[in-house]
Amino acid sequence: MNYRAFPKNKKILVSEVGFGVWTVSTNWWGIKDKKTSIDLLRYASEKGINFFDTADVYGLGVGETILAEAFTKSRDKRIYATKFGYDIKSGALQERTGHTELPQKFTAKDIRYSCEQSLRRLKTDYIDIYQLHNPRIDFIDNDEVIDTLNSLIKEGKIRSFAMALGPDIGWLKEGLMAIDKDPLALHIIYNLLEQEPMSSLFDKAAETSTGLMVRVPHASGLLDGSIKDKSSLTKSDHRNHRKNLWIKSGLDVMNDFNFLLENNNKTIGQVAIQFPLSEKTVCSVFPNFTSKSEIDEFTSYTDFKELSQNELDKIKSLWTSKHSKLLNKLVSLGNSELKPTPKKY
Repeated sequence: MNYRAFPKNKKILVSEVGFGVWTVSTNWWGIKDKKTSIDLLRYASEKGINFFDTADVYGLGVGETILAEAFTKSRDKRIYATKFGYDIKSGALQERTGHTELPQKFTAKDIRYSCEQSLRRLKTDYIDIYQLHNPRIDFIDNDEVIDTLNSLIKEGKIRSFAMALGPDIGWLKEGLMAIDKDPLALHIIYNLLEQEPMSSLFDKAAETSTGLMVRVPHASGLLDGSIKDKSSLTKSDHRNHRKNLWIKSGLDVMNDFNFLLENNNKTIGQVAIQFPLSEKTVCSVFPNFTSKSEIDEFTSYTDFKELSQNELDKIKSLWTSKHSKLLNKLVSLGNSELKPTPKKY
């Protein structure tokens, strides 16, 4: 496993492949029993993964308690990034489905309460990276929010803060504004089939030493072979929000990437890990792990040479001349005007 440090805090050294804990703490991925979830977390750690990304809303707290159960010792050997902002302590306490959202609360009181509860569930004295979870403009551009996070850093309860943009693709304006608030990192979606709009953040991230964390590197399953068509998704699968035509179009262009697989034993799933890591501002990538075989495959990307500049240039050319024209029109980019802060149950 290779490791990268966040530019603004070299002491936060993370594995290039991290573990997105939502796959083992929600009902969206088919993992139902705790033993399997804990086994996967521990196996990932054995394979060199030290970076675990979770949220208080995952399983209404399970995403944090399961880390405490899986790892009872050597807290300093792991980096925990968790998220806050959704109101999980009042109203209709039930796990959200797909991309529906609970109300959000970002007052100083709510942030401090959420932080204390996360510390308790994680059974730790500090959180390495504390992330605003899908914030809109009104909370990104909010002095109370930023001042509270900086106070928590001074108090030693968190080491840094970041902003996880979402819940879906888009949020460019939000990302550009977020960088101005001096976070350690942004958490974004970026992959071979969804290169825009987040590629527009790279220059500013580099100029400001803002690290990037990338989720959905396999484009919800198109780039790891787990989706052959939309009929393969169950109703409870959160990926059902994807348009059938987008899935079909994405599958139709897969052969365009065969040049990346020729003359070696590399899988498209491993290429999908290498692609975002080719951006030097990217510190870690979070694939969706549901089995030990996936952990083996996605962590063995280091067995192969990095993508060459010629390969990257060809990927860019394919995106500009063909893929973007085919795929971009099939997605609606999220923003604060179309999807304002959810405030009511």
